[in-house]
Amino acid sequence: MHNAMQDAWASGVPYEAFVGRWSRAVAREFLAWLDLPAGQTWGDVGCGTGALAAGVLAAAEPRAVFAIDRSRGFLTVAQAAIGDRRVRFAVADATALPWRSRLCAAVISGLMLNFVPDAIAALREMARVCQPGGRVAAYVWDYRGGMQMLRRFWDAAIEIAPAAAALDEGARFPLCRPEPLVAAFAQAGLTSVAVRAIVIPTRFRSFDDLWQPFLGKQGPAPTYLASLGPEAQERIRASLQSRLPRAPDGSIALTAQAWAVQGTVSYRQRP
Repeated sequence: MHNAMQDAWASGVPYEAFVGRWSRAVAREFLAWLDLPAGQTWGDVGCGTGALAAGVLAAAEPRAVFAIDRSRGFLTVAQAAIGDRRVRFAVADATALPWRSRLCAAVISGLMLNFVPDAIAALREMARVCQPGGRVAAYVWDYRGGMQMLRRFWDAAIEIAPAAAALDEGARFPLCRPEPLVAAFAQAGLTSVAVRAIVIPTRFRSFDDLWQPFLGKQGPAPTYLASLGPEAQERIRASLQSRLPRAPDGSIALTAQAWAVQGTVSYRQRP
């Protein structure tokens, strides 16, 4: 959490339009990289609107998926979208998972780890509920520049209001880089830690398709935008629009990069 305001994470529908739709494409690449056999029990920590759990169902033929999130609003959207009895949702905290030790063959997390006040505690919990030899893995956006939609927004916002630099995810979340991610996994006791970049295209039909989700008040950038008056919002909108490439049909083609990391639970690790 930053000092000026708390990031809003309550309503799943606007979040889905903002970044949830892009997370689904990252999830497919992430699960292909993990390449785990069918018939496993999975844990999804910070499941949000269900992008990663849906990906597991589609790609991994799981026996069961246990999924938690702190936001009941997000879980409502996930449950409505998935509707599969193999997925069992619960409201819970990432640092106090409501599952027995060694329940899962894989425990995963999408776009959540940097928002946990104690990421090491969350990773240790993820390792606790994972079987020895099992996999703990996560992915997060590259906020420094790889997530172009957000990078362009914050560059525009900082141009209009330099104090916004303190709220920029690129500055707030140093964990979202390869070296800190590897270090965090190692500190949590995981072994054979590996990291890779996942880059996906993010094509917007129009500027409105890109801009409207920023008005949804879900996540750091929309929360910040909602704190401003109409004049400041309009200035940021105009600045952002001037920074974006436009095709003849008005569409905007950007890319989004995430960092994915995985580690193995040691047989010597205490449950």
